[in-house]
Amino acid sequence: MSNRYSSDFLRKLRNEIPIDRVIINFLKLEARKVNDILRFRCPLCDNFHTATKDQTNLARCFDCKVNFNPIDLVITVEKCSFVDAVEQLKKTIDK
Repeated sequence: MSNRYSSDFLRKLRNEIPIDRVIINFLKLEARKVNDILRFRCPLCDNFHTATKDQTNLARCFDCKVNFNPIDLVITVEKCSFVDAVEQLKKTIDK
């Protein structure tokens, strides 16, 4: 396991793994579509005042005022290190 990742590789993890897929398929967070917007239970405050934005590949909790990219979300939900989160997401693109 490498502790150094290229900027291009990290950019690929953040931008090319759809945040909706991370929420639903990878982390299996409680989620629902409301008016074509994916709402998910925030791992910090446990509320559904959230949304995802395909154009930026970010998830946001409007109560916590926190944006999550795929790496941030894995770190928060799995309570793991940056390296562990990257390694977990790396497996999803290696398939």
